[in-house]
Amino acid sequence: MRIGFSVPQFGPFADPDRAARMCAALEDLGCHSLWVGDRLLSPLDPPDGYAGGGRMPVRYGTHLDPLLALAVAATATERVRLGSSTLNALWQPPLVLARALTTLDLISHGRLDVGIGLGWMREEYEAVGVPWQGRGARLEETLDVLDAVWRRDPVVHTGSLWTIAESTVLPKPRQGPRPPVLLGGFTPYALERVGRRADGWLAASMPLPYFRALWSVAVEAAESAGRDPAALRRVFRVNPEVTAAGADPAETHHRGTVRQICDHLRRMCTARTDEVLVDLQLTTDSPEEFLDLAAEFLAELAPPSPPAGHETPQADPA
Repeated sequence: MRIGFSVPQFGPFADPDRAARMCAALEDLGCHSLWVGDRLLSPLDPPDGYAGGGRMPVRYGTHLDPLLALAVAATATERVRLGSSTLNALWQPPLVLARALTTLDLISHGRLDVGIGLGWMREEYEAVGVPWQGRGARLEETLDVLDAVWRRDPVVHTGSLWTIAESTVLPKPRQGPRPPVLLGGFTPYALERVGRRADGWLAASMPLPYFRALWSVAVEAAESAGRDPAALRRVFRVNPEVTAAGADPAETHHRGTVRQICDHLRRMCTARTDEVLVDLQLTTDSPEEFLDLAAEFLAELAPPSPPAGHETPQADPA
């Protein structure tokens, strides 16, 4: 199981110097990856409510740009993978997005995982002038443009939303043929898209029956597209509410002691390529406690050391 953490970028952590120091410290702790989130604004009274239920956390109103925060993380670290969970891909033209992501892959020397999705807040779409309707089709063509820019030379694309005349678009990403692309979402349509054309799913810690039903959609779509479902990555995000005493077993996908939460994550992570993303920005306001909790999650989730005389398998660099 691979273990990642959030790049500090929201609320009290929205300081580039602090974020750089904490990213370096997280790498030193031995994590596998660091991930940014994406929030553009925080309406005081969103008519559709908050996606997680209740009111939106106040700290989401203070945020660093995800791609620039990822650049900070890239320059502060040397080894960890760097990803977005989840970048709202439709708020800028895909050619502009491709240029930024290519630059990040070069800055990080080929450590980028491109995690994108649709978001859920209408107000953010209204603020950037992008239609709320037709998001799925817009994402499909965005993926087409990214593939064209990263895989072809010269680049050409003709679609219903964007046209790119035959052109030189260089440089290409360091990772070939392109950086891994993971997609978020929790609807059958989203999981069908994951299985049909993504390298993996930006998932979440959730009750196991719900997870298995969703994942079966991606498996069926991959098989129908002639792809191997076992090659798809899964990244399980958890925003843990850590308690001193044990919580109700029905809540341990997001609430409980560190051990309870990790036990649930272990039940979800059944494939070699599965990964956990622990986002501690809603759990604490303190950088020191953030790092202490990160160390605790790593100690609980890391595999035991092999017996003496047994060689440790080399980690998959992807």
